[in-house]
Amino acid sequence: MKLASYKDGSRDGQLVVVSRDLSTAHYAVGIASRLQQVLDDWNFLSPQLQDLYQSLNQSTTASRPRHAFAFDPSMCMAPLPRAYQWADGSAFINHVELVRKARNAEVPESFYTDPLMYQGGSDDFLGPRDDIPVPSEKMGIDFEAEVAVITADVPMGATPDDALEGIRLLMLANDVSLRNLIPAELAKGFGFFQSKPATAFSPVAVTPDELGTAWQGGRVHLNLESVWNGKRVGLCDAGPEMTFHFGQLIAHLCKTRNARAGSIIGSGTVSNKDWTRGYSCIAEKRAIETIEGGEPKTEFMRYGDTIRIDMKGLDGASVFGAIEQGVVALQA
Repeated sequence: MKLASYKDGSRDGQLVVVSRDLSTAHYAVGIASRLQQVLDDWNFLSPQLQDLYQSLNQSTTASRPRHAFAFDPSMCMAPLPRAYQWADGSAFINHVELVRKARNAEVPESFYTDPLMYQGGSDDFLGPRDDIPVPSEKMGIDFEAEVAVITADVPMGATPDDALEGIRLLMLANDVSLRNLIPAELAKGFGFFQSKPATAFSPVAVTPDELGTAWQGGRVHLNLESVWNGKRVGLCDAGPEMTFHFGQLIAHLCKTRNARAGSIIGSGTVSNKDWTRGYSCIAEKRAIETIEGGEPKTEFMRYGDTIRIDMKGLDGASVFGAIEQGVVALQA
């Protein structure tokens, strides 16, 4: 099934069930008002939402729920507008290799067996059509197209296989980065903070079964499209080259702590060894330019720039709906 959170003036929005083709929706009134409620009581509430979802997908209008309405992505907050935690991995080691090669740095052997992960802010996510406010263009504004999962409770010490069973929903993410702030922050030896502003997520979150055979081994075997200022710059396969699958990422998080229902884990920038597939973040394009020509040529985003991130299913239709955002100056 497909779930979204509609803007209603509250911090958590109003839960809606969305049809498979993203054309119609229905408020989940009488079942749950917020997505976190469903995650907290999944076994009881999700079957009721599934029944509503199935009725939304009826072929004739007359057989659909009476209060169904046209789905509007611009009304969406992030599916989970605020979460107990947001942890982003860097599961595509090709991305790490390129960025390090561009600065003549070696990739430590441990990176191939132990995932990179940072903890981002989870109290204030952006919706799929919300602008990206940035204090200054000089901060090096970059998009990062990713896949993310939302979990059930996953206990400390869970194995990767056990962790896979804890995945409730999947969605797309734009993990916005301010590249020119990153070096100074990392030099302090204490990780990202100011260089990682609010992350945006796709209009809907979907259960793994919606992906069909594209969901294999904890990976999404579909192409992730990035369109920057109306030009497609990336069509990267999110499946085979994901070094660490989502079960491994969740197990990494759970090595010394529990993950509670409503935790979000990201894949990191989707990246392929075949450079003709393009890129899912500008930093990777600049790394390739540096490797090939000695210096980067592509500038980071400016005010007024737009980014669109989408993923088509095996049937050619959008799975999650598109993230479509513009970069704007922070208003005083």
